[in-house]
Amino acid sequence: MQHILIVEDDLDIQELLKNFLQEVGYETTVAGDGMEAIALFSTNHFDLILLDILLPKIDGFTVCELIRKQSQVPVIMLTALNGEEEQIRGLDLQVDDYITKPFSMPILVRKIAAVLRRSTMMPDQAHQTISYKSLILDLDSYSVTVYGESHELTQREFEILRELLLNQGRVLTRQNLLERLWKYDFYGDERVVDTHIKNLRKKLGIDFIQTIRGVGYRIDREK
Repeated sequence: MQHILIVEDDLDIQELLKNFLQEVGYETTVAGDGMEAIALFSTNHFDLILLDILLPKIDGFTVCELIRKQSQVPVIMLTALNGEEEQIRGLDLQVDDYITKPFSMPILVRKIAAVLRRSTMMPDQAHQTISYKSLILDLDSYSVTVYGESHELTQREFEILRELLLNQGRVLTRQNLLERLWKYDFYGDERVVDTHIKNLRKKLGIDFIQTIRGVGYRIDREK
């Protein structure tokens, strides 16, 4: 049974999430503030974290930052803050999804299922690794190296890089990437793709992901 950590200080929402997720087959643990969330995360295994932003003691952004220093566990942020700045900050902290309150429980459950499915699925065995210049993408372990140095990517960043490498020479629009990777689970701004591309360039120190202005992104075929 997959185990979800619910980090939420509103008791009514806590109870709603706990009961609903247990009814659909998940094990749940609840934390009422950021300090408790970090303590629970340090002593338990969780398959996914539902993380509110406005928390007592330590806010959700700080909780996510501390978790990301030691784990790539999937994180979905739940928040009443629906501004672009907050969403970009969450994406910069490598959250896997972002949903604003009030939210639909059926949609949330589908988002959880989609994130968990992506985090556990096995890639196509016909493409175990992809090499491009100094970069090697390992599709079995979801790992990437550049000049032999390993780099940590979120699942979404890895998948975007994989799609670009599997489609060398082709321009993939933002909508292409959203349809391939987010599918029906995406409700938001197309510019979420730009944020992930920016993070990829920064983390990997690469310059071969080209921006095709007004269209999307491309990696040229290796010569």
